Amino acid sequence: MKIAVLYGGVSGEREVSLSTGKGVIQALENRGHEVVSIDFNPSHLNELLQLNVDLVFIALHGRYGEDGKIQGLLDMLEIPYVGSGVLASALAMDKAKSKQIFSKEGIHTADSQAYPIQQFTNIDEVIQRIKAEFTAPFVVKPNQEGSTLGLTIVKDSGQIDEAVKFAAASDSVILVEDFVKGREVTVPVIGKQGEEEALPVIEIIPKSEYYDYDSKYKPGGSEHIVPAKISDELTKQLQEDAVKAHQLLGCKTYSRVDFIIDGNNRPIILEVNTLPGMTPTSLFPDSAKVIGWSYDDLIDRFVSLSTQEKKQTM
Repeated sequence: MKIAVLYGGVSGEREVSLSTGKGVIQALENRGHEVVSIDFNPSHLNELLQLNVDLVFIALHGRYGEDGKIQGLLDMLEIPYVGSGVLASALAMDKAKSKQIFSKEGIHTADSQAYPIQQFTNIDEVIQRIKAEFTAPFVVKPNQEGSTLGLTIVKDSGQIDEAVKFAAASDSVILVEDFVKGREVTVPVIGKQGEEEALPVIEIIPKSEYYDYDSKYKPGGSEHIVPAKISDELTKQLQEDAVKAHQLLGCKTYSRVDFIIDGNNRPIILEVNTLPGMTPTSLFPDSAKVIGWSYDDLIDRFVSLSTQEKKQTM
């Protein structure tokens, strides 16, 4: 097949996307596909408008890649692509909206509140509202951002001002949620819509205080334990919740669902990643490796699933 790989982009996760793109391109070439590589920039849309390929593999992360915008453009151009569509991508990117859906459907979430900055007179009013409604420790982060960019764990009231301004630099909506102390785990999900399966659960042990950007992407920043050393019962619940969350948002082909296991051994969902990091050493490939899928196998499965879905809609 002739496959275009969109990678790079202009979000704060550009460097990760460059690495994901490099891995995907190599895997596709290893499987005999003709690859057109595009370092995506929204100011250079002619590259996409003139695209003539069988499939697009979106290896972007964050804004313009993970939020449904590029998916909408490809839909209008009638070019099939790997992964979730417009609505699922936008919902997953909007943490407040997705948490509402999960909570309503019985998946545990941390108590939270979204603060659209434009609804307040100024940022100080937002800060005062948060001080009145939350007690430390709690988390302040942009509502639509990935890789913990703009996130602060507030441990005392003196940090609130800086935390809010830090988050506001990345988004017009700030999400504040109770801090849940516990074990960080993530569950990859893959499959045809309605027939998805969860791969082995991964426990993430960051070398720093929490799983921040450096823990995720710097060499040695965290340890991945696959499968996670948890009970069979908890494993089953995490995998069921992950597949349910994936399906509730209407995700396609693959996603990765992040959780915290709290002190009561209860999974608390954090978010669904519709375009998780896919470097050869990323979490999703690590889990796939445990069941005997190489990195190239995994990328090929994504392509195969997407091709099957394309045939079914024709």
